[in-house]
Amino acid sequence: MKPEQTIVVIGGNAAGAAAAAKAKRINPNAKVILFEQSKYISTGTCELPYVLSGEIDDPLSVVFFDEQKFEYEKNVKVFTKYNVEKIKVHTKSILVLSLIELKPFEFKYDKLILATGSRVKRVPQFSSELTNVSPLKSVEDVIRIKKFISESKQKRVCVIGSGYIGLEAAEALNKLGFEVYLIELEREPFPSTDKEIRQRVKKILDEKRINFLGSAENVKYRFNNSKVAALVIEGRQIEIDFAITCTGFSPNNSLAFQAKLDIGKYGGIKVNNRLQTSQKDIYACGDCIEIKNFVTRIDDYFPLATLAHREGHIAGENAALGNAYLQPAIKNISVKIFDHYFAQVGLSEQELQNKNIPHSTVEETVPNLVKVLKESNLVYGKILFDRSSKKILGASFLGGKEVSGYADIISTYIKNNIPATQLANTEYNYTPPLSPMINLLSVLGRKAAHSFSQGKENNDVTYINNNMDFKL
Repeated sequence: MKPEQTIVVIGGNAAGAAAAAKAKRINPNAKVILFEQSKYISTGTCELPYVLSGEIDDPLSVVFFDEQKFEYEKNVKVFTKYNVEKIKVHTKSILVLSLIELKPFEFKYDKLILATGSRVKRVPQFSSELTNVSPLKSVEDVIRIKKFISESKQKRVCVIGSGYIGLEAAEALNKLGFEVYLIELEREPFPSTDKEIRQRVKKILDEKRINFLGSAENVKYRFNNSKVAALVIEGRQIEIDFAITCTGFSPNNSLAFQAKLDIGKYGGIKVNNRLQTSQKDIYACGDCIEIKNFVTRIDDYFPLATLAHREGHIAGENAALGNAYLQPAIKNISVKIFDHYFAQVGLSEQELQNKNIPHSTVEETVPNLVKVLKESNLVYGKILFDRSSKKILGASFLGGKEVSGYADIISTYIKNNIPATQLANTEYNYTPPLSPMINLLSVLGRKAAHSFSQGKENNDVTYINNNMDFKL
């Protein structure tokens, strides 16, 4: 029987909620307390663009547990609208402020779990006092933006940032009939991806009449009555109703800094494979930490919901005197871009080049179903692999819903060190309405094998280009 202990969790979303519930399951004798500064816990962040578009009707439907339900089902005490202002490491206590009563109090812990998440990166030109600007990161944000939408007069909006969330927000607003201006500092959209994907995404945006403004250092803004009123581009003013900032995330590490915990290269909290911080009684999980990248074997920043949930379970178990370990992780991420789906797993070619990692590349575009079916469309795939061991380093896909399955298979190959050439020898499921007879991964595997049989493994980079146009 495990001893009585007090476990405090700071942050109540994917990682924090999982950590609190797991800690109580591992040690039923523990007193587990969760503090969350917002009104809601256990919310679905990835679902927010679909709330924005109306595909999910009720913003509160993505609040998967309210305070009372979580307390009843998980036997965890929950405090919402409470902000943890300070960690007192030497006395093992935290200073907490009620955001409703504005009363501070001190709370002791035996083990502490930080699940403070991430912050949206600021747009330098925007002050925090602007009343028609919002990120798209929380339930409160999407409720605020839906109010902007209902009050809009010109049906014109600016989305700043063309990464995953920026593209989703642009699509949602386009579907609602808005004229969308998508602002990006880089020359092409979706800058974290490889050139082939960026170019194809630009075609999709053009087709859907999204006004993409790349290399946007010269875009200025006009403000009026605490609002952003217009974009100013080379003297031309474009009036807008509101702006959404989708400029990426950085770890919310303010409490960790204050507690003098070790911080990593990307601003995330440094943890070991048990998710312990540099203070042995403090654990951390989710978007506030850095973890080991399976491909590079060095610490990286992966703000992904699936990993946050897994990390929460591990941190919760270990805080409750368990013994769980986090393995090095593989980035596996996807996004819907209008009628297309993109998935990336492992490292991109851009990342490999930046890290000076020698690699070979094969790519191809094939039908995702048997050609004679009306539903058949083209899907593009690209595999990056080590030129000597043949092990896969990364892959990207653009096509239909099948790309998610391709990415999962590649993730399994990477995790098990299976060479790219074995893609040609894998048995893929086939039935005409679901899958093609000749699977894209099989084609890429044969191309990888061919590159080695031709002696190209001695090149730093091998490009085997497809000769089929990708038609949008």
